Amino acid sequence: MTAPASALDPAIARQLKRDGAGLFPAVAQQYDTGEVLMLGWMDDEALHRTLTTGRATYWSRSRSEYWVKGDTSGHVQWVRSVALDCDGDTVLVRVDQVGVACHTGERTCFVGRELPVEAGPAASEVSAAAASGAAASAGDRASVTASTRGAGR
Repeated sequence: MTAPASALDPAIARQLKRDGAGLFPAVAQQYDTGEVLMLGWMDDEALHRTLTTGRATYWSRSRSEYWVKGDTSGHVQWVRSVALDCDGDTVLVRVDQVGVACHTGERTCFVGRELPVEAGPAASEVSAAAASGAAASAGDRASVTASTRGAGR
């Protein structure tokens, strides 16, 4: 793919790291729940269109054309915010998803595709550590509150 000229702000374009085809991944996330919906691909022009239209626009690697999420399906992604990751090689597109995000008809592209994880702490250990951490945090807040109650007097 040869990237067409884009009206993307040069200051933004300078921060992007692209693959050999001029593309970078774009993770779509539901803005209010944090649910990861899908992964698409963008180039400079797709990002420009996303930023200026308020509709998530991607580059279709299989069809070699731009597609605006929802133009054919009605399952629109209204853009709430866009952020670059720390390396500039991925964008996070926080959207308000209308309908389903996945072409299979599922809400997200990650439903029913969980893989077994064999290493790491058992789920019960993770739960216990999280509960212990939450209790410690609550205790820390209580001791800070108690120690500062008299500070303003």
